[in-house]
Amino acid sequence: MRITMRTNLAIRTLMFCAVNPHLTVRKSDIAAACNASEHHLAQVIRMLGHHGFIDATRGRNGGLQLMRPAAGINIGSVFRIFEADLPFAECFSASNTCPLVEVCWLRDAISNAVDAFYRSLDKVLLSDLIDGNDRLAELLRLNIGCQRESRQ
Repeated sequence: MRITMRTNLAIRTLMFCAVNPHLTVRKSDIAAACNASEHHLAQVIRMLGHHGFIDATRGRNGGLQLMRPAAGINIGSVFRIFEADLPFAECFSASNTCPLVEVCWLRDAISNAVDAFYRSLDKVLLSDLIDGNDRLAELLRLNIGCQRESRQ
């Protein structure tokens, strides 16, 4: 199993915002800290905003903030949003051409494994990824000189 770049960037973006909870962070801040393309981040940020995970404001004083506490963001739900449109195997695709699909038991086994994967991630909150993770905080925390106060 492989996680898409979009999902990976979504989790990195959420972690960055969570490590800097009282600041308005910029896409460029996240890109620099996470070695990511601003273009790819823009797509991810749009989806995170659309699904109510972050508040994204454009313009000179714009930036990003979490829309809810890190303890209120379930990682499984984030994964489902970003991975939902990608079938895990050909037999789950609308364009499936496998002649075995009607009799193959592997499809059920894969479906059960994917369900278990998501159930496992449903137990993880964003706060579980950042609370007490001092090394992560060191990597993602904005420098004092670069801090921008929250719009709240």
